[in-house]
Amino acid sequence: MDRQFDACKQKVHNRGKAPDLFLNELVDWAKTAPDEIFKKNEKFDIYSSVVKQLGPWESELYRRASMLEVLRVLGGFESSWNWSAGVDVTNPSSNTPCTEEAGIFQCSGNSMGFSPTLRQLLLDAGGDGNCASFIVISKENHKFAIEYCARLIRFTTKHHGPIKNQHIHSWLRRDAVQEFLKYI
Repeated sequence: MDRQFDACKQKVHNRGKAPDLFLNELVDWAKTAPDEIFKKNEKFDIYSSVVKQLGPWESELYRRASMLEVLRVLGGFESSWNWSAGVDVTNPSSNTPCTEEAGIFQCSGNSMGFSPTLRQLLLDAGGDGNCASFIVISKENHKFAIEYCARLIRFTTKHHGPIKNQHIHSWLRRDAVQEFLKYI
């Protein structure tokens, strides 16, 4: 499908605009992503964190599109949409394979401790369950990176500084959610 992004191309902080290739990968993933990722739960999660900016949650499809908007902005903040981004040299605790950030969303392997389902996702993607394989898979397997981050931010809003400190919140756009809705 030929997609024309406009609202999703809005500038994110000083990072620029999300590349079309990234936006298309988000949409393609969302079309087949498991419903469980977007369902209401009892945890304080990403939907709880951004309800003022993107809520109310009208439907599961709207929640799905809102997740894409969060990932669009988070990918900009964390790596300027660089799938191969590596360790954050400004973070002194990024000094082991399990604390080293990896990929576009800058997740680290120690985040697998939030749920055994996250480690299982790595295993299903061909990793061996350790942090070194997490780093490699996070950078090379885009579908894994998107789904892993989406699942992770359903468990916690404290793993990513830009979410925890609400840096992404003012950059989230309802019109971008509407545009994502049009394509999913």
